[in-house]
Amino acid sequence: MGANTLKIGYLMNSYPMTSTTFIRREIESLENLGLNIKRYAVRHWSEQLVDLLDIAEQNRTHYLLTGNIPQLFVALFLVITLNPGGFFKAFLLWLKVCQNSGGISVKNIAYLIQAAYFFRRTRQDGIRHVHVHFATNATTVAMLANAMGGAAYSFTSHGPDEFVDPTLLSMGLKIHHAKFVFAISNYCRVQLVRFSSYDYWDKIHIVHCGLKTEEFEPNYHFDPDNHTLVCVGRLCPQKGQLLIPQALAQLKQEFPRLKVHFVGGGESLQALEATIEKYQVGAHVQLHGWRANIEVRKLVAESRVFLLPSFAEGLPVVIMEALALGRPVISTYIAGIPELVDAQCGWLIPAGSVPDMVSVIRRALSVTPETLSAMAKEGRHRVELEHDLNKIARQIYGIFSNTANKQAG
Repeated sequence: MGANTLKIGYLMNSYPMTSTTFIRREIESLENLGLNIKRYAVRHWSEQLVDLLDIAEQNRTHYLLTGNIPQLFVALFLVITLNPGGFFKAFLLWLKVCQNSGGISVKNIAYLIQAAYFFRRTRQDGIRHVHVHFATNATTVAMLANAMGGAAYSFTSHGPDEFVDPTLLSMGLKIHHAKFVFAISNYCRVQLVRFSSYDYWDKIHIVHCGLKTEEFEPNYHFDPDNHTLVCVGRLCPQKGQLLIPQALAQLKQEFPRLKVHFVGGGESLQALEATIEKYQVGAHVQLHGWRANIEVRKLVAESRVFLLPSFAEGLPVVIMEALALGRPVISTYIAGIPELVDAQCGWLIPAGSVPDMVSVIRRALSVTPETLSAMAKEGRHRVELEHDLNKIARQIYGIFSNTANKQAG
């Protein structure tokens, strides 16, 4: 059986979100290759969507929890009565999940109920295989539904939160029962092997996150008077944004035109506003909140450098986007970032080091436009080589196709 006859389900926790555009692009690229994909998610995103394509995607997504509580309990009753053997098998696996997470809890009970509904829904929809992004609760649901006799599953692991306590997430169990696993970087793959077994080395594939590079028009021109930096991402502690105002305070006299544009919202917004006020750099900062993709690209393409001083990451798609737009990147030596960024296309600093951030921002504002242009071209080349979604979609398509052929055999 070819991949074009295989009906795939994509399951996420909250979807779509402003930060999950890369998943939407991945799904669209696979559909362009002929895969039939049904979108599922546990719940709606709690914040307002701003991109019209994300709003349309929400209307195409079937939700397990949002607006669906009565159907969940009906499905549980039907699975227990009509598929007792499958439910018992899933229940034994569920007990292991509970043990790993510290005991039976309301959250774990919810996973089992959602799995019963997902088992029935995917059978009704004719889904043969389910792929999940992030090895968290949605993967638990897919694993339990599979144990009931449902669709085979795979998942993409991103980090960093997945690697904080892999036992809590039953990472080893999820890898063991999955048909295959995608890791977004070599660093990620090594962590997954470390949390499970070297026996699964060949089961874990490096599949990068990607961009439709043709949608990102690079700008290799740099105005020497342009001292604008852009930071895109959820405002949260792991992104390190609270250190930026402190760095700006040390640079604002030397570079009076220096300005950082923050794009994104989140739990650190008030703390960021307070830090901006504390260091008296309000004139050098602009907070945009969440913006549509086209607006973000314009901001990045018109900047001098992209800045993301994260404490914890996987391999951020926003870095790929910045490089694709022809902007050098300032980021940190963590996880998979050094696999993409080095001195040829940006600057890496130790996470949490304000002196190093000050130093590299000064360097980025002082180097010649010719140097920046050469770095920009190298960054674009790397994204085209390793993160072009057309290539990545064909890689994923091939893996799904092999799965379909093995199932048919």
